[in-house]
Amino acid sequence: MIKPIHTTNCFDTFIQIAEDCPARSGEEPPPRAGRPTVAGLQYAMIANAPYRYTSDDVVFATSAQGRELGAKATSSEKNAARAAFFSRGQACMRASGLGKRYGWGVHADGEGRIAIYAVDSDRYQVLSQDSKLTQTRAMRSKRK
Repeated sequence: MIKPIHTTNCFDTFIQIAEDCPARSGEEPPPRAGRPTVAGLQYAMIANAPYRYTSDDVVFATSAQGRELGAKATSSEKNAARAAFFSRGQACMRASGLGKRYGWGVHADGEGRIAIYAVDSDRYQVLSQDSKLTQTRAMRSKRK
């Protein structure tokens, strides 16, 4: 039996910051106990290579399973680990701390590749008003 592969990718979409996001500008996620957080890893990956990676690429690479593989893993090992990871549904970038806590909007282009924009940037404002994009928000941190 073949397990279905789930995806977190979205296309032509802008994820605005959460309604309860405390940041009023884009903040780099700080390390916790001297180690980078998942949000910090996602920030570094996307900020250093905008529109290079899809949401699936970022979510997998910053997950525990993705980080455990290391640089020496073969292509087939990486593919098998990725297929196993996405055989179950995973949280998308709407659940990322980037939009929930640190003030970053996530834009997915027509090919599903993503970039981040600070809430106080001109580009964020343009993207958040673009009617050609599917507009959504990052998930709230607290229930109403």
